[in-house]
Amino acid sequence: MSITVYYSSVSGSREVKQHQGEILGFLDSKKIKYFTVDISTSNDAKEQMRKKVGNPSAMPPQVFNGDKYCGDYQKFFDAVEEGKPEAFFKL
Repeated sequence: MSITVYYSSVSGSREVKQHQGEILGFLDSKKIKYFTVDISTSNDAKEQMRKKVGNPSAMPPQVFNGDKYCGDYQKFFDAVEEGKPEAFFKL
């Protein structure tokens, strides 16, 4: 299984950029390998993300482990606060 993070390299929202950075920074700090999919480069990628999440208005970042949906930033944040980030990433 591999971690995939859907993100946007072009976002007008400082909050979205911060949330993406926190997730990617966490993965880097734990040396967890991951792939990124930039939804700003392809409308197909954005639609694929939203379809996989099951929410037609889902915003990045969205995290998957293989085909399993891990969650969005709020779920990541909650898992970190509970001391269970590995459970969020389904590791």
